[in-house]
Amino acid sequence: MHIGTNSKKFDISLEINTKTVSEKFSENLKPGNIICLFGDLGVGKTTFVKYLINNLQKKYQENISEVSSPTFNILNEYKIKNHNIHHYDLYRVKDIRELENLGIYENFDNTITLIEWPEIIFKNLKEHISLNFKYENNFDKRSITITTSKKNILNEF
Repeated sequence: MHIGTNSKKFDISLEINTKTVSEKFSENLKPGNIICLFGDLGVGKTTFVKYLINNLQKKYQENISEVSSPTFNILNEYKIKNHNIHHYDLYRVKDIRELENLGIYENFDNTITLIEWPEIIFKNLKEHISLNFKYENNFDKRSITITTSKKNILNEF
């Protein structure tokens, strides 16, 4: 289905929906993409990333790995075929200077970069895709809104 917008909302209340959206989204990623994942604790950001990475591993016939939140080490790195994937979790970062030794700004062109809790560096990012995860209906439902200036990312949904 063709979409003439740069934003689209999906119901991810069921985990299978999160998996479906994540897998479809992963099909359009390439090095240089910066993905910012916004949302409250427990709303599905890391689960989305897990399905995204596992789908790429399946696509390139690699072993499926455990994908966990990098909350304590800030960065998990994955190598899938020729793709470098950096998965950041900036939840505990209080000062942008804490990121200087991670090279977070140096690797954008050669990697697929996934950033949970990107608020601390959001204004310093070049073109990116925002994934906004939300609880709805008294926490009974969850949704994700994907926003980008690159309409081709959303055209495939």
